[in-house]
Amino acid sequence: MLNSYVKKILQAKVYDVAEKTPLQLAPSLSERLGNHIWLKREDLQPVFSFKIRGAYNRIAHLSEEALTRGVIAASAGNHAQGVALSAQRLGIRAVIVMPKTTPEIKVSAVRRFGAEVVLHGSAFDDASQYAQQLVASEGLTYVPPYDDEDVIAGQGTIAMEILQQHSGNLDAIFVPVGGGGLVAGVAVYVKYLRPEIKVIGVEADDSACLHAALQTGERVTLDQVGIFADGTAVRQVGKLPFDIARSHVDEVITVSTDEICAAIKDIFDATRSIAEPSGALGLAGLKRYIAREGCSGRHLVTINSGANMNFDRLGYVTERAEIGEQREALLAVTIPERPGSFRDFCHTLGQRQITEFNYRYADNNQAHVFAGVRLTEGNSEKEKLFNKLAEKGYPVTDLSNNEMAKLHVRHMVGGHGQHVLNERIYRFEFPERPGALLHFLTSLGHHWNISLFHYRNHGAAYGRVLTGIQVPDSELSEFQQFLDHLGYAYWEERDNPVYRLFLN
Repeated sequence: MLNSYVKKILQAKVYDVAEKTPLQLAPSLSERLGNHIWLKREDLQPVFSFKIRGAYNRIAHLSEEALTRGVIAASAGNHAQGVALSAQRLGIRAVIVMPKTTPEIKVSAVRRFGAEVVLHGSAFDDASQYAQQLVASEGLTYVPPYDDEDVIAGQGTIAMEILQQHSGNLDAIFVPVGGGGLVAGVAVYVKYLRPEIKVIGVEADDSACLHAALQTGERVTLDQVGIFADGTAVRQVGKLPFDIARSHVDEVITVSTDEICAAIKDIFDATRSIAEPSGALGLAGLKRYIAREGCSGRHLVTINSGANMNFDRLGYVTERAEIGEQREALLAVTIPERPGSFRDFCHTLGQRQITEFNYRYADNNQAHVFAGVRLTEGNSEKEKLFNKLAEKGYPVTDLSNNEMAKLHVRHMVGGHGQHVLNERIYRFEFPERPGALLHFLTSLGHHWNISLFHYRNHGAAYGRVLTGIQVPDSELSEFQQFLDHLGYAYWEERDNPVYRLFLN
């Protein structure tokens, strides 16, 4: 299998449109991490993503008859732009089916390359199904995003360039994983020529379809996927990529949203460029690998796979990067409700830089403080701070990894609900499209009262909602049916300590 793929990679027709991107050493990052860190700059491609390689190679291998009929793809992101530009260069028709929720910036980018954009459905699956209908009705050729030999070979040219650009000792290559086309292409080429080099896939921990498949020994379909790293938010890894990965990928590392945000900041510091979340996945995994292995002096490559970042997401990234780098701790502290106690608590914190401070009177005996504290020594400093607070008799809760706290409560005003009976607390992910909120409220109807509501959006295809709904025990079964019918991803948060401290 390796031999046939390597032959396809060597014969790939990507350089009619794609660039041979630099492999760039990141000196300051290397010094901080104690290893030689190299960035493969696929964000410098004409469409700001590696996807142009596989798309063009697939289309360039079509027959003249197929080229005359044209091509079609379903995508809301980088693959769409790759197909559109490839078709423009070859002078053929391209149709891109995109969900209606696709941000206008991406729709406009595809249209600039001359492709016909069809907006259909509210999610990728809707767009994909409609694209298949157009394949049948108009005779167009479907260009898959990852589950195709020519696509995999096109992506594999990245590995060919890396080994040309770094002929010396190389320990590992960290590859972002969505459907698996990129990691498969890299793995077949590297393991054929340099089998001693580790190929390590990296996935967001809330959309780790390859990691799940390797654990079970077969492809699995995730019930739901996270949407922050939207370029790799795939529910099931491709069949061909999985067959390759199970034999030739050394391991898959999963990382959190906060770690991805920290990696975006690292790439900016190193290159003054802004990676999209999926583009920074590899670096986030590389950093976790170094922390786990305690290694030093090694030569490690990460693929910056793309830079198609919506500008309005940057606020969210900066907010979460500090926690991802362990440079900020979020904590809830209960203090006595008496004159001078607030001042005494601030003295206990000392000269540390405060990033956030929310104080709310609870009752005549106690008050709760929600605080963010800047850390200069990472988790060791956080542990010292928590021990000091405990020694002073302050009950303290670490909220640094509490999604409800980070997404909602730190931004909310108000306080404890008084005399709110049968309150159930849920977090939802709402599709960011016209009418989504109205659909939720209409479905809820007059059955149950909303006692709390907080909504956030950070430029993604989904908004975040925290809501309290009053549901008596006798109606829980009916309410569960409502949730199932609603179809939105949700998490019950009634037992979350941040709810008890600041809202209940």
